[in-house]
Amino acid sequence: MDNLRPVTEGISWTDLDAEEQRAIAILGAGLSIELCDPVALLKLKWLGLIVGSHLTATAHEFRRRVVLDELRARD
Repeated sequence: MDNLRPVTEGISWTDLDAEEQRAIAILGAGLSIELCDPVALLKLKWLGLIVGSHLTATAHEFRRRVVLDELRARD
């Protein structure tokens, strides 16, 4: 997993387009991959954020960090 780390550390949530963000949210919620945009899935696979139809551990951490950052910003 360390080989994926530089890619995700180099991107932010805002670097992803709306469809890519939506795909991460859908997969993170355990919903069907068929609800996701195919082009978004290809980019997320290229970034190492999904394998098959599941988020990688790196992607789960990325998603978690985004949610926590958003909650901190609201305080």
